[in-house]
Amino acid sequence: MSKLPYFDFPGWTLDLFRRLLYLGTRTQVFPETPEMLALQAELPVCYVLDERYLSNLLVLDHECRQMGLPPALRPLQDPVFTARRSFFFLSRNPSGRYTLNPRSTHSSLMKALIRTAFANPQFDVQLVPVTVLWGREPNKQDSILKALFAETWQSVSHFRHLFAMLIHGRHTVVRFNAPISLRELLSEDIDEPHAVRKLGRILRVHFRRQREIAIGPDLSHRRTQLHSLLSTPPVREAVALEATSKSISLLAADKKAQEFALEIASDYNYSVVRAFSLFLTWVWNKVYNGVEVHHFERVTDVAPGHGIVYVPCHRSHVDYLLLSYIIFNRGLMVPHIAAGANLNLPIVGSILRRSGAFFLRRKIKGEPLYASVFLEYLHLMIDRGFPIEYFIEGGRSRSGRTLSPKAGILAMTVQSFVRSRSRPLVFIPVYIGYEKLMEGGSYLAELHGKPKKSESLTGLLSAAKLLKRNFGKVHVNFGRPLPLADFLDTHHPAWREENFDTQAPWLRAAVDATALELARGINATAVINPVNLLAVTLLSTPKHAADLRLLQKQIEMIQHLLSEISYSDSIVNCSLPAGEVIDYVRRLDLVECSPHPLGDLIRASEQQAALLTYFRNNILHLLALPAILACLLSHNRLLTRERTKDAIKGIYWLLRAELFLPWEAEQLDAQIDLTVSVLLQRGLILSDDQNAILRAPPPNSEASPELRQLGEVIRPTLERQFLTLALLQHHGSGQLKRAELEDATLLLAQRLTMLYEFNSAEFPEKLMFSNVIRNLIDADLLQVGLGGKLHFDERIRLAAAQTELLLAADVRNSIHHIARSSNSTDLEPPPPSTGTQPSIP
Repeated sequence: MSKLPYFDFPGWTLDLFRRLLYLGTRTQVFPETPEMLALQAELPVCYVLDERYLSNLLVLDHECRQMGLPPALRPLQDPVFTARRSFFFLSRNPSGRYTLNPRSTHSSLMKALIRTAFANPQFDVQLVPVTVLWGREPNKQDSILKALFAETWQSVSHFRHLFAMLIHGRHTVVRFNAPISLRELLSEDIDEPHAVRKLGRILRVHFRRQREIAIGPDLSHRRTQLHSLLSTPPVREAVALEATSKSISLLAADKKAQEFALEIASDYNYSVVRAFSLFLTWVWNKVYNGVEVHHFERVTDVAPGHGIVYVPCHRSHVDYLLLSYIIFNRGLMVPHIAAGANLNLPIVGSILRRSGAFFLRRKIKGEPLYASVFLEYLHLMIDRGFPIEYFIEGGRSRSGRTLSPKAGILAMTVQSFVRSRSRPLVFIPVYIGYEKLMEGGSYLAELHGKPKKSESLTGLLSAAKLLKRNFGKVHVNFGRPLPLADFLDTHHPAWREENFDTQAPWLRAAVDATALELARGINATAVINPVNLLAVTLLSTPKHAADLRLLQKQIEMIQHLLSEISYSDSIVNCSLPAGEVIDYVRRLDLVECSPHPLGDLIRASEQQAALLTYFRNNILHLLALPAILACLLSHNRLLTRERTKDAIKGIYWLLRAELFLPWEAEQLDAQIDLTVSVLLQRGLILSDDQNAILRAPPPNSEASPELRQLGEVIRPTLERQFLTLALLQHHGSGQLKRAELEDATLLLAQRLTMLYEFNSAEFPEKLMFSNVIRNLIDADLLQVGLGGKLHFDERIRLAAAQTELLLAADVRNSIHHIARSSNSTDLEPPPPSTGTQPSIP
């Protein structure tokens, strides 16, 4: 009565197959003795296997014979029922895993047993579920190959199963489970079809639990989520709208939605993640001197009971690999990463998808169905508690700064949380600090005008040569979690009571506030490494060269300021002595040492200086206030304390928007007082007896050049802001559009860089000028009028005047000259006078 079209072989053939199989198969059987199963001798036994593989059947039959149990391949016999075999496979969906409303089929033998039990009240059979696992769980594999072919939740091909048998055959686990009485199952008042479905459901749950015990929970996102994703009301509405708006059939629109879902969704595979982890361990050991992790306990403390969104800074393609690697190797689930569709390359895309990546197109405007499917996919992940990771900066920073956040996917996240409110959600800002960048060369090329190279498989293969180089250490620091519900309470206390509306003004404002808070959280979690320290000090010298002993002293001064001026309790300082800092960076080939009879010199070549600029910018925000104070007193020599505070406050709002500084207006006075106190203690500035007057040290003192070099840290940023303000002033209100102003500032900045210094890693970056202009608009100092023209009033002149206080006279004159000449054919400023000229920001 049992039809087995695939495995209905003669007995001698199956016996031959079994002998061949056991040449390379060794099993561990549970329970160890048949008595532990407590089978009733008077009742027939029927075994149930989960997956339809001949190998599993042969293992089952062999172990039955070894343990003295009724063989699975022998007939099942009872006075009222007879079958050719004593086993069946559990039901499968023949239409595929991704069809909507799938129909399942059940084993003919299972249905025959239930039919007989209904017809004969005395008939009973013992159903024994048997689980066969080829190989130990993936997290115990120490080989990439073994991990790839370890047990998984996905249904695999016969070819892949054959490989698993060959690789894991000597570590096969066979578990006989407690028998289920068919008669007891039918004791309730149910009909025959209901009984078939009930037994199938009980067996599916049983096998699922057995697999969870062995290899962990089913985390295959695509396998468990796509059915519900495509059935949600928002997606069904979008499908109907797509069919109507584009005059296509509902079936065609539905197929398009399924294609979008498959394009977007991850296909999480624990075995691939484990294999990838082993591969990355080998890579990190090749290219890095170590990966240091700070404050990870913040994640483990908040993980139970919370959905987590990791929000790292974006400096390199290594970021998402490194963060997932750290999380996985500390026992937490790998986050699902929002990756750009540009990374969905052949082979690479498949590996990333199986490691938890889901893909997002850069532009989704004009594709409402795609947007709906993606939004609903993200909502399902958040609602069901999957950890997520994405970069709010949008792209990798080419300058080393934290870029202005993009609201896109963050807005979707906040909307999803407000919509469901089912699970507490926290954001965790993450700072990733490198000592040397794999993409350093390509960043410099892009900043000098070369187009960005598209990601490609050949480009990835060519990157293999990087494995021979030393990239120092990597530091990963986890910031303080930001509970979204608490944050929304502070901005709009009534959000829980109001009906969900994606267009609500408060919701848009809350998204913007969350983005700024996360950007500040990333900056507040910075790690200071030796390269940062040397970059800050060496790039402050006129020719990017310094006496070794003086450079050591300057590094010690910066270390002192960073430790004494509190920015955040999450900041990790560098404790290496200054001499060791220099030696460390020399070993990374980022600076050169030139011996000299009067003392060794440390210098950076043009290429090295450009690369170091990136690492200076990593910690620029930490030194912003002391550097502004140094600029003020270096160029003005003497100021009252109150005038100093007013000048800092006058420029602070622009710097805060650009550097994501943390202090609110009411906190700024205390932070300025702390900064003044630390600089006074260090002897970098002086004061009168009442501390009412602040002045720079005498020009011939040792402290004078130290103060001047400290001011150089922030000068490039101030120059960029002043250049923007000067261009506005010289062109006049209502004369330039935003795009025209961005282009003009970029071109003039590039010209300044070429005329005065080499290789800027920041000044020619258009995005930085775009941010300055956006900050002016957000502060209502610029208004966009009819035709897109920018309008302003007297406040622009006042802002420029405040900035002028912080710059040397010759720098101001050079910028004014090039701004005035921006409409003429001759843009070249006059030869520089002695003093400081516009530099590489």
